Amino acid sequence: MSIPQISTSRLILRAFGEQDLDAYANMCSDPEVMRYIGNGKPLSREESWRSMAMMLGHWHLRGYGLWAVEEKSSGEMIGRIGCWQPEGWPGLEIGWALRRQYWGYGYATEGAKASMVYGFENLGQSRLISLIRPENQASRRVADKLGEKMQSAIAIFGAEALLYSINREDFNNEGSTE
Repeated sequence: MSIPQISTSRLILRAFGEQDLDAYANMCSDPEVMRYIGNGKPLSREESWRSMAMMLGHWHLRGYGLWAVEEKSSGEMIGRIGCWQPEGWPGLEIGWALRRQYWGYGYATEGAKASMVYGFENLGQSRLISLIRPENQASRRVADKLGEKMQSAIAIFGAEALLYSINREDFNNEGSTE
């Protein structure tokens, strides 16, 4: 399968490649980045490799997935953003995680908005979700900027998460409030 590439004003969302391992392992080994992802623990280099392989496999199994995010100006791989729905998930999720040095520049919102457009237009979804730990104020702000509304609290990986969502009509009418 060919993984599509999406370009925004400052980012390229593209398939992960072996060349991304150093940057991705750096991100996944950072306790601050990983505290709200999965079980909340950093990943080793080997676990980061398996995570990249899992994301590529998701593309092949579902036809969509998380992209590696490249900053256009530097060519640096700065994180992962995209569409995600592992087995048992409550809906197609727009998810994001960035290397810490790239926080605060609006990259998560920019990449997530492009992923939402892809989810609605290319995947024909009528509703998209984001699952965010209650204490993750930065991601909650991103969800708000994307026009997502908090719907309920659920348990993911044995921890509480807030389910945010937006439907196609609201996205088309309001879009992002960047």
